[in-house]
Amino acid sequence: MPGRTDAEIRRTGAAGGRPARVPHRSRRQLLAASTAAGLGLLTACAGTSSRADSASRASPPGGPGSSSPSGPSGSAPSGRPTKRRRPELPRGGRELFPRYRLVGFCGLPGAAALGRLGTGDPKRRAAEAEKVAHSYAAGREPLPALELLATVANSSAGPDGMYRSRTPDATIRRFHRVARDRRGLLLLNIQPGRAKVLDEVKALRDWLVHPDVGIALDPEWEMGRGEVPGDTYGHTDGHELTEVARYLSGLVEAHDLPQKPLVFHQVATSVVSKQSALRPQPGVALIKSADGIGSPGLKRGTWRKLVDDLPDGLHTGFKLFYEEDAEGSRLMTPKEVLALRPQPAYVMYE
Repeated sequence: MPGRTDAEIRRTGAAGGRPARVPHRSRRQLLAASTAAGLGLLTACAGTSSRADSASRASPPGGPGSSSPSGPSGSAPSGRPTKRRRPELPRGGRELFPRYRLVGFCGLPGAAALGRLGTGDPKRRAAEAEKVAHSYAAGREPLPALELLATVANSSAGPDGMYRSRTPDATIRRFHRVARDRRGLLLLNIQPGRAKVLDEVKALRDWLVHPDVGIALDPEWEMGRGEVPGDTYGHTDGHELTEVARYLSGLVEAHDLPQKPLVFHQVATSVVSKQSALRPQPGVALIKSADGIGSPGLKRGTWRKLVDDLPDGLHTGFKLFYEEDAEGSRLMTPKEVLALRPQPAYVMYE
């Protein structure tokens, strides 16, 4: 009997059962293998070294409070000091919701299979993302978002046995500049493999002190002991998500930053347990993004299961796949996505 496709496994998981093991040569295994190969070219000698030990590397553009035109000002031309402006979001203000709707692409350069952001010229992709964002305005201001894979799960253990690779600072810097040029957000996506999620978030601290950088977690790639990315779904829980939110909240307070997005993508009910333990934190916008491949009807079914009994203070997101969703069906339209309830505050295309 032939193995099921990854889309079928995602549908089974979304129904709430135990995470199914992924069949041989599934899309997930191919992605994990291609990711490992692709990142080998991207990271060169960087390997899996920690950013905590990267003092000799060039610093990210600007300082902790720097931003686009709405960032803090310097001194007046006369030399007299001016009152420091509080850092703001790229298009103004310090609160994301309900003013904005985030819309964008995800991916990694050199790995086209991992998302649209990884194909072609990043500036063109950013311009395309902004165009798509405007089709989702519907009473809110569109805010384009580039979701770059910063920690990527691998099918091989690597030198430290963590089954993940870290995207080089030079690549993050490049996409940060692109996002800033478009007055958009940069979201750093984490697929932790067997590494601790909070350790991966902390390794990105030099970027997270910027007012236009947030975090997106992909817990289906968070592996336990003995688990390998691509073989089974990973998992997290409300306690761990709260821990990450608390860390980001500390950065927001310490650097007087505007509200920072924390997205977690969820493909199945089993991927996030103890959701009732999730606690909103000051200065952090928590966004639960419904993952899953399939036809519009299947995706609506996944949505209903994942947003059922949603905790207070949690915003919603929705993920679309340009290629996989259209296989044997069609891609949902912006009008159909906006008809979901609660209406997604973040829409991401892979």
